[in-house]
Amino acid sequence: MTTFMEMKVAGIALDPTNNAPIVVLRDLESKYVLPIWIGIMEASAIAAAIEGIQYSRPMTHDLFKSMLESFGATIEKIEVVDIKDNVFYATIDIDYNGAKLKIDARPSDAIAIALRTNSGIFVAGNVIRDAIQVDTSKDAAGKVVVGFEQDKDKLKEILEKMSPEDFGKFKA
Repeated sequence: MTTFMEMKVAGIALDPTNNAPIVVLRDLESKYVLPIWIGIMEASAIAAAIEGIQYSRPMTHDLFKSMLESFGATIEKIEVVDIKDNVFYATIDIDYNGAKLKIDARPSDAIAIALRTNSGIFVAGNVIRDAIQVDTSKDAAGKVVVGFEQDKDKLKEILEKMSPEDFGKFKA
């Protein structure tokens, strides 16, 4: 039987080699860090949920949440269930009138929905074991630092070089 570990979104970072967004998950005890490379739109959706940003019209993940609520369904949790050839797989676990449903999803979408519904995020032990490992360290205050938190000048340099077109044509 597969064991799962509960994780939280630690933040969004940029891959220094190609500027691709990464959602960073961290277990509740801060022992494990799991980076998942995602698209810019999904990064925007996750960041909006983290920051509590409400748009005047519903975005796709908000629409999904509203549809579930109107049907009386609830999200129990999301699970990152596998990784194959550096591609992550996830499911959204839904309770609909007592029926338990598992919906296949990209982890980025599942995470964006979990954040909007205050649902748990769980990752299979084999995914944590097989995924790319990230070095973490602690700063002077004892806070775990990941990725660009260790090199803020590099992040600033990358962001300064980016243009609005780098984020696509999407406008909220």
